[in-house]
Amino acid sequence: MAALHRLFALGALTLSLTACSPGDDSATRNTLNIAFWGDNTTLVSVDPFQVYWLEHRVLLRNVAESLTDQDPQSGRIIPWLARSWEVSDDALSYTFHLRQDVTFSNGERFDAHAVKTAFDSDKAFARELPATFGATYLAGYDHSEVLDDFTVKLVLSRPNAGFLQATSTTNLAVLAPASYRLSAQQRSQGQIIGTGPFTLEHYTPEVGARLVKRADYAWASANVRNRGAAHLDAVEVRYIPEESVRNGLFLQGKVDILWPRQPFSEVDQQLFQSKGASIQSRSLPGPALNLYPNTRNDRLLADRQVRLALQKAIDRTSYAHTVYNKQFPVVSGVYDTTTPFFKPQADKLAYDPQAAGRLLDAAGWHQGEDGYRHKDGKRLTLRYNLTPAESAGDVLVQDQLRKVGIDLKLNVLTRAEWVAGNASGNYDLTSTYMTRADPIILQTILDPRAANSATMATNAYEPATLEQAQALFDQGLRATTDAQRAQAYGQLQDLLLDQAAAFPLYERVWQAATAPRVKDFRWTAEGFALLSDIQVGQP
Repeated sequence: MAALHRLFALGALTLSLTACSPGDDSATRNTLNIAFWGDNTTLVSVDPFQVYWLEHRVLLRNVAESLTDQDPQSGRIIPWLARSWEVSDDALSYTFHLRQDVTFSNGERFDAHAVKTAFDSDKAFARELPATFGATYLAGYDHSEVLDDFTVKLVLSRPNAGFLQATSTTNLAVLAPASYRLSAQQRSQGQIIGTGPFTLEHYTPEVGARLVKRADYAWASANVRNRGAAHLDAVEVRYIPEESVRNGLFLQGKVDILWPRQPFSEVDQQLFQSKGASIQSRSLPGPALNLYPNTRNDRLLADRQVRLALQKAIDRTSYAHTVYNKQFPVVSGVYDTTTPFFKPQADKLAYDPQAAGRLLDAAGWHQGEDGYRHKDGKRLTLRYNLTPAESAGDVLVQDQLRKVGIDLKLNVLTRAEWVAGNASGNYDLTSTYMTRADPIILQTILDPRAANSATMATNAYEPATLEQAQALFDQGLRATTDAQRAQAYGQLQDLLLDQAAAFPLYERVWQAATAPRVKDFRWTAEGFALLSDIQVGQP
């Protein structure tokens, strides 16, 4: 059945590409064609409240809208479906004054009752949202109160400094009341009704999706330059896992935006630019791509000196410039630079193999004839669990660590095996990430009380360090001013690097190549795109 499904999917893709070939001017004149990499087959959902996949969130940002938005340059929260709001002195209630000219694409009115339905109905995200998101996005949320038709109060039981920013995200976008009469499964498969400039005509997992312009749209966020209906008539999205196929279609002019998950190689980037394409880049907010250690149960990385040596043995400049290109940003902290309250700490991440060697010597690990370090007859071998395959960057880090005598084993696993390995603690190093333009998102990785894997979060620290980290997470969550948040998250970033509880490898840069006929591509704060601003024409 799986093979048959793939056959039908490929057939549908072929027909779609044929129908939208450059020669068919009526089909392509005002349609934007996007090629994403492969779809997520284990966490498939285009429901805002269940969505995980970044590519799905790009679609949703243009179909379903939120109470607020976030300025991508400053990180400041700005009006959207709510024209203004007040936060109580105790930070336990948020009163939103809503726009009165907004409708959902099915004709239902957007108002305070619709917001309450989204937050409080039996099928709303307050009850159905996965714990991955609910633990931080909705931490402390209690209930909503309709004050009048266009004023709603959202009430928390305890302060959550990230709550206002959460109301700007795709995950807390508001759907029409009719959407909540459907099952979570139906919404996951594309039956969603939003207020955005496009409607989702269809979504077929592993194949693609189609967005269609909404003619009566007129309530854009201040982040959008186009104040009215989208310039485009439609957006065709295809999921194409094979890099060579994606690149070929782009070079043939059959794709307008080439949007892989990994940044382009220097060779590909130069090739695309030679054909007149533009390379759009933005660091995704949230944690950088970090390795996280297992410090428990007598693991080798329980020794802080070994962890600090590992930190100094990684050449991050070489990583950025070798794996990607000379212009690629070098990671400089635990978070990516687009994350509010990011604290640059390049000095703590400086490459210093000599210092790494001295630390290992002090820890009793001495270089043997084989080039590796040994202690009590045992080689200094670290097991790095990764999925779904090793990358050029992984091999580069393996080689860098070998130079100081550390044997890094790249243990490639299926996703299910990787999840099980994290849960059981069967690793020395592992990695994961989440994307959100607020530092609170790191709790989904490194706070056992909110993390996807409590075991992995616990293992990253020595016990005393874990207590300090949780205290700082709590300070950041309870803060009522930006200054308090900056202090808490700044101290947290110091702690994680000083104790080597995280090993930043690279800045998570998302890139898209846009064809010459694509005009006005811009990023949102979350690292998505405002498709209603885009225009297509002759190159």
